[in-house]
Amino acid sequence: MSQTNKPAAVLATVVIVQFMVSLDLSVVNVALPAIQSEFAVSATTLQWVVNAYAVVFGGFLLLGGRLGDVIGRRRTMIAGLVLFGAASIVGGLATHESLLIGARAVQGLGAAALSPLSLALITVTFEEGPARTRAVGLWAAATMLGGALGVVASGLLTDFADWRWVFLINVPIVLAALATAVRGVGGVVEQQRPRLDIGGAVLVTASMLLLIFGVVRTDQHGWASAVTVGTLGAGVLLLAAFVAVELRVHEPLMRLGLLAHGSVAGANVFGFMITAGQLTAFYFVSLHMQSVLQYSPALAGVCFVPFALGAVVGMRLVAPIVGRFGYRAALVTGGILGAVGIAWFGVGGPGGTFLTDILGPSIVASVGIGISFVVMGTIAMRGVSAEEAGMASGLLNSSRQLGGALGLAVLTTVAATVTGDDHSPAGLSDGYSTAFVLGGVLIAIGTVIAGLLVPRMDAEKKDVEAPVRG
Repeated sequence: MSQTNKPAAVLATVVIVQFMVSLDLSVVNVALPAIQSEFAVSATTLQWVVNAYAVVFGGFLLLGGRLGDVIGRRRTMIAGLVLFGAASIVGGLATHESLLIGARAVQGLGAAALSPLSLALITVTFEEGPARTRAVGLWAAATMLGGALGVVASGLLTDFADWRWVFLINVPIVLAALATAVRGVGGVVEQQRPRLDIGGAVLVTASMLLLIFGVVRTDQHGWASAVTVGTLGAGVLLLAAFVAVELRVHEPLMRLGLLAHGSVAGANVFGFMITAGQLTAFYFVSLHMQSVLQYSPALAGVCFVPFALGAVVGMRLVAPIVGRFGYRAALVTGGILGAVGIAWFGVGGPGGTFLTDILGPSIVASVGIGISFVVMGTIAMRGVSAEEAGMASGLLNSSRQLGGALGLAVLTTVAATVTGDDHSPAGLSDGYSTAFVLGGVLIAIGTVIAGLLVPRMDAEKKDVEAPVRG
């Protein structure tokens, strides 16, 4: 007998999973100095505590998204959670840096199955309209809050407990997600389920791994080095081969026709650019507070709370904005606010205060990003069939992950170039400020392109108009 999805339990599972996956993208950041001290590793080795997760996560996203369509979403969810939880335990108990880095890589593999599956489950469980918009809003809230509160948790756990708890904290979260998934995620697998495109999976996974691997190593090998050019060039060639294969196979891993829809294409461009800017903010704001304003790790973490609260406010504004003006207007409004807020961080300096340097730009940026994340998630899946939900979700998550990795690597290089040999608070602030302004520019460019690609959708406006008025 097949089991159908139970909306309340599915939504609980999606929120828990997306929160956890986003949490682990940022929860180790403040703990890195403590990890380096315990294992006595170089800065080059230390960065792989972050990069191992990011590279594997990004590399396997398209495959992870499609896996739920092929073998069943219940099986994929449970397997991903077990893998993530086991890796978290190994990471928290690691006695050597290589074991810790390996555990982070396995966490990334589990996350690559879980993250696209969460948005796909919303698509197949909730019909288009107000119910799906509310569900995507909670998905977006979990994404934003996980990333912001990851920094908070990292500072508090590192200062008042032990860095190992930034990994072990995942265990109760995994258990909660398993409980809701077993109860509510259906075990239905279509009799005529699609076959897994093995050739496409190998090509796109290798391509994404090489592209992200090449980008995150640019702090060791310059952008013009043979290592970087060769790695990125190989990634591009494999991506081209993937496109050629997908145009020929009967059941592709990624149906390229999805990008012919303006809303899907616009959402993916926007996701690429806004994640580049958002990750810049999370990374450099943390550095700015500790290196320029001289905050402790715990205080720096707590200062991210306004960002999380502002994102919630932004998400609450989506329904009235969409109901009155439509999805495209909401996306552009959120994107502009996000760009302004991120760029505003660049005004700060050594003599700044929390109110001027952190609180003001945090509120503006987070409200805008909160609005735009909900709209982005909604339009990326609009009109997508249940059979291709994992495919479309994997595509959006891949765009975001690649954008984040590329944007952070480029802007880190820019900041280091501006700072040069001046590592005083003033010199560091100059580099950070430049990165913030460019991060805002990236979001603004993504907003303009998405605004041109996403069509006016009067029918979508009507979808939310009635419940907003009623």
